Amino acid sequence: MSAIIVDNNEIQYIVRILNTNIDGTKRIAFALTKIRGVGRRISTAICKRLGIDLEKRAGEMTEEEMKRISDAILDPASVGIPESYMNHQKDIIDGTTSHLIGTKLDADLRMMIERGKKNKRIRACRLDVGLKVRGQRTKSNGRRGKSMGVSRKK
Repeated sequence: MSAIIVDNNEIQYIVRILNTNIDGTKRIAFALTKIRGVGRRISTAICKRLGIDLEKRAGEMTEEEMKRISDAILDPASVGIPESYMNHQKDIIDGTTSHLIGTKLDADLRMMIERGKKNKRIRACRLDVGLKVRGQRTKSNGRRGKSMGVSRKK
């Protein structure tokens, strides 16, 4: 892997895109994954569609490039990103495909769980309680993060 030498006077160390602080020393495609709802696949696709060099650091972007990237993340279909790359396909209410980021993604997940609990779906009930959903065993694994506390003998 070749090292890229960057003049420190030209780089912004923290870049703000879509209400998220992004590390300016990382490459653009990997730095954009700090935004909730944006993964490596869609970030590289957006950078390629916009013609932005993937080797460029996030802190070296111009204001115009940041604006183009944020507009493309908010509406990926406008730059020609396929629907299969988007994270909210075939909405239950109106049937559209969109890409949700940040708090909209969190709100949609909460609404999905509430709708499933109302219909008594196993997946939603287990997600709500904090249990595993995809058939994993729960007796011995997956205990990290849950504190039980110690009960004292009376």
